[in-house]
Amino acid sequence: MPMIRGIERKCLEMIKQSAKDMHPREFLALLSTGNRKDVISELVLIPRMMYGKRQATFNIYMVPFDRRIVGTVHSHPSGIPKPSEGDMHTFMKYGKVHIIIGYPYEDDSWRAYDYNGKEIDIEVIE
Repeated sequence: MPMIRGIERKCLEMIKQSAKDMHPREFLALLSTGNRKDVISELVLIPRMMYGKRQATFNIYMVPFDRRIVGTVHSHPSGIPKPSEGDMHTFMKYGKVHIIIGYPYEDDSWRAYDYNGKEIDIEVIE
């Protein structure tokens, strides 16, 4: 599987708007590369996801088997886009790239992490 080098601007805009729409609850989705193997371009919403004020969860059995799914994205209404202990468990189980976007959900309030919780750089592709 190739390294993820970027995220499409339209996908990032969808993440920002979804997080704003769900506030003060957490937003959660899976990240997919779509037809481009090294650029995140799509969000995958899982049926029966649960969105709460302190966490969002999904049933792993509802996730489609799709090699284009590369990780997760979720919001932190607290405004701090750093992974919690629970986030770290999710990172290790569900892909290699994880995005956390913190309130106020703008271009400068998100961070990307690898499956070990190490912050990584991802380019926004216009």
